[in-house]
Order: sequence, then C-alpha cells, then structure tokens
Amino acid sequence: MQHDFYLAWRYLCHHRVRTIILVACLSLLATLPLALHVMLDAGETQMTARAESTPLLVGSKGSALDLTLNALYFNAANQSHITMAESDRVGQTGWADPLPIYVRFRVRGHPLVGVTLDYFDFRRLTIAQGNSLAMLGECVLGADAAEAMGLKPGDSLPTTPENLFDLSGVYPIKLHVAGLLAKSHTPDDQAVFIDLQTAWVIEGLGHGHAEGKKPSQSYGLPFGQVENHLIHDAKLLTYTEITPENLDSFHFHGDPSGYPISAVIALPHDRKSSTLLKGRYIGNEEAVQLVQPLETIRGLLENIFRVGILFDAVLALVGAAMLLALGLVFALSMRLRQRELQTIFLLGCSKTKVLRLVSAEILLLGLASMLVCLALLEFIQLYAGGLVRLFITP
Repeated sequence: MQHDFYLAWRYLCHHRVRTIILVACLSLLATLPLALHVMLDAGETQMTARAESTPLLVGSKGSALDLTLNALYFNAANQSHITMAESDRVGQTGWADPLPIYVRFRVRGHPLVGVTLDYFDFRRLTIAQGNSLAMLGECVLGADAAEAMGLKPGDSLPTTPENLFDLSGVYPIKLHVAGLLAKSHTPDDQAVFIDLQTAWVIEGLGHGHAEGKKPSQSYGLPFGQVENHLIHDAKLLTYTEITPENLDSFHFHGDPSGYPISAVIALPHDRKSSTLLKGRYIGNEEAVQLVQPLETIRGLLENIFRVGILFDAVLALVGAAMLLALGLVFALSMRLRQRELQTIFLLGCSKTKVLRLVSAEILLLGLASMLVCLALLEFIQLYAGGLVRLFITP
C-alpha cells in the first residue's frame, strides 16, 4: 500500500496544475457551508449577547425591530423619536433606571450618538486615551471610528448639516475629541459619542450668542465665514465652536422635557419591577411602546437561519453538481490514461492494483483539500467577529 501512495503522489506532482484545480474545487465545496454556519453562529452570539445585556427599551410605537436596531446598533433609518418626558416617566416609577439615547446624526459615516455618562458604565466602556465627556461640545470616539478617521484626543471633528440649504435647522459645530474608548468588539466601536445637550445643540435647540460683537470678514476666508468662529444669521452671531470662553453663552429654548431622544434603555431593579413596568405600556392609547430586545433579536435570527437553510440547500445542489463534474473529470482522465494503464498491465499488475492507485490519488486529493479547508475555516474563525459586524450585524 505504501508504494501505491508513492506512485499516486508522483502522478499528482507531475500533473500539478490539474491537482491544484481539483484541490481548490474540493476545498471550496467543503468550506462554503461550514463557513456560513461559522458566520451565523458568530452573528447569533454577538447579537444575542448585546440584546441580553439590554433588558427593556422604550421608544416610539411602530416596528419593534427598528427600535431595537436603532438603540442597540445605531441604525437611525426611518426611526421616529420620543421626548425626554418618557425618560423622566420611567425614572419616576421607581422601578427602573432610565438611560436616554439619541441617534439621528452621522459624522464621516459614523453614527453620532447622544448619551449620558451612565451609558458608558452600563456598556462597560473604558477610556483608553484622553478623558471622558466633561464639557458641552466634546466627543468620545469608539476604537474603530478613531482608527478610521485618524483622530486622537485634542483633535477637532466638525459635524455636517443634513441639508446644506437649511440655514435655520441643524447647525454644524466643531466637536473636540476628549478621548478614545478601548475596543469592545461591539457596535460601540463604530460610534462617536456626545452628551445629549451637545446633540440638542446640533439639532438647533440650543446655541450661544456673541454679545455686542460685530463679525468681520477676514481676507482669504469664504464669504460668510468670520473670525472667532462666528457666523452671521438673522442679525444673531451664533458660535460654531464651543470653548470654555463662550460656554456660558450657550442656552436652550423651550421645555427640556419636550426635547427629542430616540429611545430609553430601562434597567429594572428586579424581576417584579420589570413586570410592573411592562404593565404601564400595555394600553392601546399609549403613544410609545416597551419592547424586550432579546425577543426581538431572536425573531430576527430565526429569519436569518431560515435564509441559512436555504443557502445550505443551494450549496448542496451546487456541491452535487460539482461532485458529478469531478467524477466526469476522473472518468475522462482514465480514458486519457489508457496507454499508461496498458503499460501497468504489461508489467504484470492486476486491475485491483489500478483501482488501488486511483483510490490512493483520491485519498491524497481529499487529504489535501481537508487541510486547505481547515486552514480557511481557521482564518474565517479568527476574523468572524469583524466579518459579522461588516455583513450581518446592522
């Protein structure tokens, strides 16, 4: 048997191009379904872990999935807002601690998330460089966001208006990078965090005015841009950068309880408190809803796994077709090797010997394909978390 494998090995080495093609086909055939399940398992682990750590969510009535994706993964697409009054309502029950969160804006493709300082303790986010939020106009960057934008503590990050022709709504301001968060391998790594008051300033609900100071046009600056970080709008000078010098001039208009937020993360004190709080949001007259993220994410995962089963069926059909094609390749190969096989017979070998040689070739091809498959799966397993956040996680 040892000689059979030696002759099969020499044959495969002699026809190396054909061997490489066969190994690649068999490796991909085995890797694709296994890699799909590795990705789905990693996605389930990540999404379930984040949902399990978020007991309850209070948000606008509508799609529970949209609300969950907005609050947990900062997907702000078509998400209605509620007001700070709902956060106060949760806190006044005495059954849960409220964590308001506001996800509407984006900066350089990254979500701009308005939170309170308690959010960092809740998600166990730690500062790797610099400091946490301490002043209006500061921001803290997630690890991936900081790396993508090439920013560090002390740098500035200007926001952009949603509509360049909207001069009365969202104001672009220059954020000061206070610190960078340690990598958490969660959607928080992609976010830029600001406090709620800064988010409301960007919303246009708060601003600071220069007192008795007339803007002057500097040479070389575009029209409308003035010194001291001021812009002229409706006879008022509005700051576009918040500094310790002009911080006291910033103020808000209206009742803060009517200011917008995306959702409230409710942290019940115990199981009884959770049940009582759920009862507060059962009525149809409620303009808001309370959802359990874990149940919502499990429903989403069920749909994903149904798609995974469909992919398995498709891959099974493709695999069967590929195996038939490989069988045809071997059959044609045996036809082309008639003179070689005739020589083997003339040397006194039996048909059993020929069958053993072909079987040895198939075993060597299978072994090589298995090794390549294991190497590919190890690579996919190593980067499964990042691939899931890129392709599966919203």
